[in-house]
Amino acid sequence: MFTKILIANRGEIACRIVRTARRLGVATVAVYSDADANARHVRIADEAVRIGPPPARESYLSSEAILDAARRTGAQAIHPGYGFLSENAAFAQACVDAGIQFIGPPASAIRAMGSKSAAKTLMQRAGIPLVPGYHGEEQAPAALQREADRIGYPVLIKASAGGGGKGMRVVDRAADFAAALASCQREAAASFGDARVLLEKYLLRPRHIEIQIFFDAHGHGVHLFERDCSVQRRHQKVLEEAPAPGMDDIRREQMGRAALAAAAAVGYVGAGTVEFIAEPNGAFYFMEMNTRLQVEHPVTEMITGLDLVEWQLRVASGEILPLQQDQLKIHGHAIEARLYAEDPDRDFLPSTGRLVHLKTPVPSADIRLDAGVEEGDDITPYYDPMIAKLIVWGETRETARARMLGALREFQIVGVSQNVPFLSRLVATPAFASADLDTSLIERERARLFPKAKPVPEDVFVVATLEHLRLQQPRGEPAASVWRVPDRWRLNATSEQTLLFQSQGAETHVMVRFAAEGLQVEINGTALPASLMSTSATDRRLMRGGHVIEASIVVHGERTHVFLNGEHYLIELMDPLAHVGEQVQAEGNLRAITPGRVVALLAKPGARVLKGAPLVILEAMKMEHTTRAPEDGVCESFNVVVGDLVAEGSELVKFIADSARETNP
Repeated sequence: MFTKILIANRGEIACRIVRTARRLGVATVAVYSDADANARHVRIADEAVRIGPPPARESYLSSEAILDAARRTGAQAIHPGYGFLSENAAFAQACVDAGIQFIGPPASAIRAMGSKSAAKTLMQRAGIPLVPGYHGEEQAPAALQREADRIGYPVLIKASAGGGGKGMRVVDRAADFAAALASCQREAAASFGDARVLLEKYLLRPRHIEIQIFFDAHGHGVHLFERDCSVQRRHQKVLEEAPAPGMDDIRREQMGRAALAAAAAVGYVGAGTVEFIAEPNGAFYFMEMNTRLQVEHPVTEMITGLDLVEWQLRVASGEILPLQQDQLKIHGHAIEARLYAEDPDRDFLPSTGRLVHLKTPVPSADIRLDAGVEEGDDITPYYDPMIAKLIVWGETRETARARMLGALREFQIVGVSQNVPFLSRLVATPAFASADLDTSLIERERARLFPKAKPVPEDVFVVATLEHLRLQQPRGEPAASVWRVPDRWRLNATSEQTLLFQSQGAETHVMVRFAAEGLQVEINGTALPASLMSTSATDRRLMRGGHVIEASIVVHGERTHVFLNGEHYLIELMDPLAHVGEQVQAEGNLRAITPGRVVALLAKPGARVLKGAPLVILEAMKMEHTTRAPEDGVCESFNVVVGDLVAEGSELVKFIADSARETNP
């Protein structure tokens, strides 16, 4: 076994690798960019080395910087985690050349499976079924358009060297193919340094099922059963589970054999995942092989009781596999949910900022939390916006699902937008509950997943009112001061104060009366005695008219966050005496909806454009976001150039709409 390893990654996977290494007595070296100087993986590793500025291509994708860090610290091996250099054959070979063990497959296996096109050709020769498509070397746009027309629409464009939904688009019409291809190629080049793509027939209502495999250097191989990763959005997994619902032993054995054959065909060593698309009739097709540990590996660990990172370290150090196939068993059911800093109501736009408040479920034998951040950490625009992975286990799928719902209700996150309420609604949908799974589930359930906002309960306003009154109490005043009585009681009189809150565009007035017998809070015409007790820094117990509720509250700037009965409510305290002037907006200017880097300007200054025409493309957290013309008009000028880094709300385009010209001739 190694005595020291370097982890060429960041975030939750780096923290997760540290955890296993520490249990095995293996020292760890973290690497970090300037943006991650105070990150959690840096704090918990035994050593940490700076490798460059924030852009990944200058830090986490710099083979030279990482190898130099390994040499300087005496690391015997490098664990690449997932993403970044984990499936880079040149990096794997460079490790070997430097006399450092790469904790992953040989460079030859990565190279063989790293090109999705080449891998599909190899699988075709091995007799493993493939989805109809085009996997050739010709990459000219006109040639790819012809192949798409031949395959028939809808067609799926995929980055040949990619993964994680990057460089992937579904195209429904021939007229949309060229623009989608250009976008995929840009994303592929930015994320993987390789703009090549392949094409596949887009199957309707398929399931995404993958097989976890493991090989040692002595020729022994096993599969550790399957995971169902069908619940996706933008081709990125949202929920994963193991085992796959409805999987019978015969099909499991067939897919397991096919996965082992695929890995054996390239001389595989280490952990890998063979991904299949499965149709309702039971047919399955090879999709790709990920030559690394997967984000969703914890669900496999939960149903097998194994530590896959430990297996990786043992295999990389030359040991044989700890178990044989007949010793592996499935126990219970596990589900994983990915918690992201993103706004589902704004098409899942990534969110950046500081985690001002972060409360999570308490980990146990049945609840696992893999996180790369803690309260006070920043979510930056440079990397994937994952906050944590929540993994739960149950004796049955329904037990695991109920446990997931309960655990999600315990999350409290303030400082960034996040997808926890969306995940709760997703796990609660009838489709997921009944295991009616396919890759279009989120689209099919849109009505349930994106409901109209619920009215804010009265208790939320009462809790917020009493909390703000508590915060207004003077600090440091002499106890005998008759002018600063904390409860606002007045001799021979009743004192009143009204607070004005705004939520969901509506205003709510709350009146508080301070009398000798105590506080009375009036809202919507009903006055009831009320009191608020602090039970922790953020937890409160409200007593109102004989009714007791437990809530948590976080005041951040002008916003008040109240967590009540598993729901998160956001309200703002307004100043009722302040003059509210007319809001002034920079007329005609289109603004950035997310922080990011400008990668393309798609119109000429002065050009007339139609509603929906793409004008500017931003790259944020490895994904592209397009700013479009809100209506017919003229793209008068751009305020940015390609390569600019812009903040959310920055002015991108001066756009003059036709309707504005008609109103102001």
